[in-house]
Amino acid sequence: MGIIEKGVARNGRTHRSAAAGCKAMIRAMVLGASLFLAAANLSAAQDAAAPPMAAPAPAPRSWQSLSPQQQQLLQGFQDKWNTLPLEKQQALARGSQRWITMTPEQRAGAQQRFKQWRALPPEQRQLLRQRWQQFKSLPPEQQQRVREQFRRFRQMPPERRQELRRQWRQMSPDQRHRMMQRTPPAAHRNSR
Repeated sequence: MGIIEKGVARNGRTHRSAAAGCKAMIRAMVLGASLFLAAANLSAAQDAAAPPMAAPAPAPRSWQSLSPQQQQLLQGFQDKWNTLPLEKQQALARGSQRWITMTPEQRAGAQQRFKQWRALPPEQRQLLRQRWQQFKSLPPEQQQRVREQFRRFRQMPPERRQELRRQWRQMSPDQRHRMMQRTPPAAHRNSR
């Protein structure tokens, strides 16, 4: 019996919906964290995971097609821009455009996440890339459910989030895997 199930057995029926919510939040936390960390360095993930192209690729973007702000942000790539794969060019162009539209607070957060990403061991980054791909392979409605669960998790008080993290860390890998495989139907979650 997992930690959450033990708590439910001890505390009775009144806490079952909270336990179900905890399970959903933990699932969302894992997928959401993977999503945000992987998104922080999408271009690096694409470099490592890009398969060789069999068919000719569409024409690459020209350096001149970028806005002056994008060119300034990407100036380190200017000399090699034409040799970059199309996917890398597109990822850099999208990322630079996102950066331009960010507030200073959003930029600071993105920089912090990027530092955290770079500090991870290569094996952990690869695991996060795999989880990102798993998330992207989910049907849109499941992706939306994960996003919503993660949003709810982030709105919880810090103490509650910390408690859920503690419970997650205490679970065995098998318990975590089983929890991630169980996704209660939306109607069942809402009826409690």
